[in-house]
Amino acid sequence: MKKEFCGSRGYVASEELERCVNIAIALKKPLLIKGEPGTGKTMLAEAVAESLGMELIVWNIKSTTKAQDGLYVYDTVQRLYDSQFGVEGVDNISKYIKLGKLGEAFKKDRQVVLLIDEIDKADLEFPNDLLWELDKMEFYIPETGETVKATVRPVVIITSNAEKELPDAFLRRCIFHYIAFPDQEMMERIVRVHFDNLDEELLRQSLQAFYALREMRGLQKKPSTSELIDWIGALQIGGIPPHRIASEMPFLGVLLKKDEDLAAVARGHLKRAW
Repeated sequence: MKKEFCGSRGYVASEELERCVNIAIALKKPLLIKGEPGTGKTMLAEAVAESLGMELIVWNIKSTTKAQDGLYVYDTVQRLYDSQFGVEGVDNISKYIKLGKLGEAFKKDRQVVLLIDEIDKADLEFPNDLLWELDKMEFYIPETGETVKATVRPVVIITSNAEKELPDAFLRRCIFHYIAFPDQEMMERIVRVHFDNLDEELLRQSLQAFYALREMRGLQKKPSTSELIDWIGALQIGGIPPHRIASEMPFLGVLLKKDEDLAAVARGHLKRAW
């Protein structure tokens, strides 16, 4: 019986997103998810794994990450160290081959969900360097002469914060979906997950102020979901009366992380988008 993603208790997906996940699985193609921070891209992979009863393997991409890191690493330093101290088995190079996250996913006997998180953090060549492996689901280790080939093709989910353009050749091989920032109704549901017995008026006033701030023209970095949750926590701890939230915007530094944005709001130089 074919498995399909249908959401999970902790994650609410749109019908279109559910269709994209299931199409990517059926076509055996990576699913590329774009959206600004706080839209639940990483949580989607967790929800897919939970819904399908699969293990989740996460490859967190950094600015220094190379495609090779996801395949395997040959620990030449450890081998040299072992040879100097007469450790047995130093001629067995396979002892010093450590699989990366992509290699781990390929080696699994059962299908897993592989999350390649924030691919746009790496350099521009990174996506292209992965094309062969993602297409063929195999790679070669010249040090041992071994070809690592996926027994079962993993469900590959790739996230991007849309900070840089990805190569066309890479995009052609993916199923694409853009997750829009949550509307106020959805955000209220997200916030309630993080707080027990939240004052209703504080929630209403903070959400109104948050979305009004996001709609200001000229912000260099709009506040995201994590900043909103931190801000509501700060408002609770500070004992701020709800009626003062919109007019005073206390603890603004929890929401805005750019000097220019803080200064512009303080001077009243930002205008509503409408």
